[in-house]
Amino acid sequence: MAYQRIRQPKLSDVIEQELERLIVEGTLSPGQQLPPERELAKQFDVSRPSIREAIQRLEAKRLLTRRQGGGTFVSENIWKSFSDPLLNLLSSHSETQLDLLETRHAMEGIAAYFAAVRGTEEDFARIQACLERIGKEQSNNDVEAESAEVMQFLIALTEAAHNVVLLHIVRSLAPLLEQNILQNFKLLRRRPEAVEKVSKHRANIVDAIVSGQPEKAREMSHSHLAYIEETLLDLTREESRRERSLRRMQQGNDS
Repeated sequence: MAYQRIRQPKLSDVIEQELERLIVEGTLSPGQQLPPERELAKQFDVSRPSIREAIQRLEAKRLLTRRQGGGTFVSENIWKSFSDPLLNLLSSHSETQLDLLETRHAMEGIAAYFAAVRGTEEDFARIQACLERIGKEQSNNDVEAESAEVMQFLIALTEAAHNVVLLHIVRSLAPLLEQNILQNFKLLRRRPEAVEKVSKHRANIVDAIVSGQPEKAREMSHSHLAYIEETLLDLTREESRRERSLRRMQQGNDS
C-alpha cells in the first residue's frame, strides 16, 4: 500500500489562521494595533519572516492595515456593513428608532440568554465593571458618556454570549445603537423615576446572567426594552399634547 505524504503546514499559515481566529472572535477589535513583529515572533516562538509573511497575507485580505508612521492595525472597516450615509439616514427618522428598539429585543434577549449559559467569570467581571461605569456617568449627569458606556455594556454582554455572528452584527450596528441609546436617554431624563427604573432593570439582567438563569435573563431584557418603548411612546404623546396646547394658546393671543 502506498501512503500519501502528509504535508506539514507552514508556520506562516498557522500564524495567519490564529490571527484570523482572534479577529473573528473579537479578541482583536477594529483599529487595535498589533504588537511589533519581534514581540509576535516571541509570543508564537517563530521567526520574524514567518510573522511578516502571515501579516502580508492578512493585509491582502484587508483584515490588517499598515498606517503611516509605523504599526499594523486591525482594519476598522471589518464590521462596517452599514454605510455612513445609510446610518445617517436611519438615525434621522423617528420611526426607525422604534424599529431599532424592536430589533434590540431580538439581539439583546438572545445575548442575555446565552451569556447566562456560556459566560465565564471573566465575562461577568467585565459586564459588572460596565454596570459600575454606567452608574458613575449617570451620577455625573453626563448623558453622552452614559450612552457610550451602555454601548460598551451591550458589547460586553454579546461577547459573553460567545456567538461571533451575533457579536459582529452588534458591532456593525454600534453607531446606530449608540445614537438610539442617546436619543432615548435624552427623552427619559424628563422622568427621573424612569431613569431609575431602567437602571434597576439593567441590574436585574446582570443578576440573572451571573446567577446562571438564562430564561430569566432573556425575560428581564425584554421587560427592560418594553418599558423603555412604552415610556418613550407616552413621552412622545405627552409632547404632542403640549405642542397642541401651546398652538391653541398662541391662536387665542393672536385673536
